[in-house]
Amino acid sequence: MVRRIVVALGGNAILTDDPSAQAQEKALETTAEQLIPLIRNNDVEMVVTHGNGPQVGNLLLQQLAANSPKNPAMPLDTAVAMTQGQIGFWMGQAFTRALIKNEMERVPVISVVTRTVVDANDAAFEKPTKPIGPFYDEAGVTEMKAQYPDWIFVEDSGRGYRRVVPSPKPTRIVEAEAIKPLISSSVLVTVSGGGGIPVVETSDGYEGVEAVIDKDFSAAKVAELVEADDLLILTAVDNVFVNFNKPNQKKLETVTVKEMQTYIQEGQFAAGSMLPKVQAAMEFVARTGRPATITSLENLEDFLNNDSGTKIIP
Repeated sequence: MVRRIVVALGGNAILTDDPSAQAQEKALETTAEQLIPLIRNNDVEMVVTHGNGPQVGNLLLQQLAANSPKNPAMPLDTAVAMTQGQIGFWMGQAFTRALIKNEMERVPVISVVTRTVVDANDAAFEKPTKPIGPFYDEAGVTEMKAQYPDWIFVEDSGRGYRRVVPSPKPTRIVEAEAIKPLISSSVLVTVSGGGGIPVVETSDGYEGVEAVIDKDFSAAKVAELVEADDLLILTAVDNVFVNFNKPNQKKLETVTVKEMQTYIQEGQFAAGSMLPKVQAAMEFVARTGRPATITSLENLEDFLNNDSGTKIIP
């Protein structure tokens, strides 16, 4: 029986210390090569989604640097769309090269520019939390605040300061029904890049809003709507840990939603890194009754062979 898996790629799958297009394309070629075990498996239908926080933040800075009446900067929702297309192009190139390198059939590789519906009254619009763009030290963030006094910056996991923007929860993927037949046709599909372009539903259709949706929550919604058998959230570590980096550190393997909720109440997962991944995985499991796994790209073959990683079940 075919197993449909939605794969959510972390930022480390795209961005390195070098933010150039060439370096990001190279990083994605490595990522595509690591995903070959999934692509090669005839019993797997794979759907890929990815983040875009660094890319969309960098693009906004480029837009503002060139802003003028004849060349106005684009709003945030449009910048999300632009980076979604940009990364989708890079991913298409990377997957095609990986297929050729591994002497596999050159199946179509498609990136669907995806709109994600959010609630206009979501409390997230009043409390920005989603980091975008580059890291700044204290001097750098002081300079940016002087230039853009309305921007909000927070310290991000000990790595510096980043701008934060609203990150409402996804309620629906506009293109979900159109995506399903693509998946069933043995097409490599990339959807909901960067969490999708945030829109609210209106009587006239949809209207873009200034936000960036968390890609893991969006991946959970995509997985639900395309009736995926698994949600696979890829990050920098093979497993989720409790008491992380402490002498009593413990690796989590198979855990229930209820157990994970207890760990969250204990404050076991960092808000800026592992917590949203755990919460997104739990939402998918709770809504569908199907499993979600958090692991690394490097652990992919073990995941396929024996369900290794941190597997969350009902």
